[in-house]
Amino acid sequence: MRVGSGRAGNPGGLRGFCPGCMIGFPFPGFIENPPGGPRPGAGFPEQYGGALIRAGWYEKQGPAGEVIRVGEMDAPEPGAGEVRIRLAVSGVNPSDAKNRLGARGPMKFPRVVPHSDGAGEIDRVGPDVDPARVGERVWVFNGQWDRPFGTAAEFIALPAGQAVRLPEGVTDVEGACVGIPGMTAHRCVFADGPVQEKIVLVTGGAGTVGHCAVQLAKWGGASVLATVSSDEKAERARGAGADHVVNYRTENVAERVREVTGGEGVDRIVEVDFGGNIQASLGALKNNGAIATYASMGEMEPKLPFYPFMFLNTVVRQVFLYTMPEEAKRQACEDLVRVMEAGKLTFPIAAEFPLADLAAAHEAVEGGQAVGNVVVGIG
Repeated sequence: MRVGSGRAGNPGGLRGFCPGCMIGFPFPGFIENPPGGPRPGAGFPEQYGGALIRAGWYEKQGPAGEVIRVGEMDAPEPGAGEVRIRLAVSGVNPSDAKNRLGARGPMKFPRVVPHSDGAGEIDRVGPDVDPARVGERVWVFNGQWDRPFGTAAEFIALPAGQAVRLPEGVTDVEGACVGIPGMTAHRCVFADGPVQEKIVLVTGGAGTVGHCAVQLAKWGGASVLATVSSDEKAERARGAGADHVVNYRTENVAERVREVTGGEGVDRIVEVDFGGNIQASLGALKNNGAIATYASMGEMEPKLPFYPFMFLNTVVRQVFLYTMPEEAKRQACEDLVRVMEAGKLTFPIAAEFPLADLAAAHEAVEGGQAVGNVVVGIG
């Protein structure tokens, strides 16, 4: 066995098997392969035939360079209602780094193969899945939600509904960027109804979610304003279709929004930092407006000005993809495919890494300097 990137060692150990996960994993490390590669079938359950895949994982939480390892593990098999996907690209999101660092609680599993998003091709299906899906190119969402093994591997087996058809002409790299950014943006834009002829403000319009939200709001028929922090990001937001861009470092957001909208304000806000932007939101919203927020890192426990929001009849909606209503997920998947088919959804790539450099990919996302999506090539 060869450990990629050399960032962390891995002592010998015993190989274990998780029946509920349909995949094997070593405890706490694993036995190195003998010279010339592993012995076919050695130490593997019979149904796997000794198949090995390359994957990245961590067995404890901490800094990427200290805990992430890359090596080989047993190949998964699809269970009832599942498909197996040969992954080409895995998408890295901030939530992946937060989970690894322990910001969202302790590990639920002894080993975690990270990442929820990815793209590839279905190569096997389990019982109760149409065999015609074999060979279908797909994008994947929620790959590692409440599951130990995500998309930072050559294969993943997961419920068939979480593998969505990837339109012709859309690359695997682009497909690996759809899940968290695209579905979060869709929920934020459309959860409170159609946006045709509405005015939508997208804060952080150059971020991965914000960039998708700008495009989806335009596709839905809205006029779109976006906030950014630099000229580079302003160009990115304009490229996504923003009608007006506000630099929040140099301009008063609420005043500029009122100026641009002729004093009316906006109908909806897609919010990247609820706590940090409360006052700007109050100054920018119309009566009966809505804020859909998916983060609040500037102030994680914000004090809510209840009466000012009440006087505006404001809806404050929190959005968390993993626990969204199933119907909202289904609608998001359908619409995102339609938008991609129309060529109206793009994903700027900030950086691409090989699987061997998985730790570096996490560090790129964690550093907050990447303008665009970060992906890991698997194939």
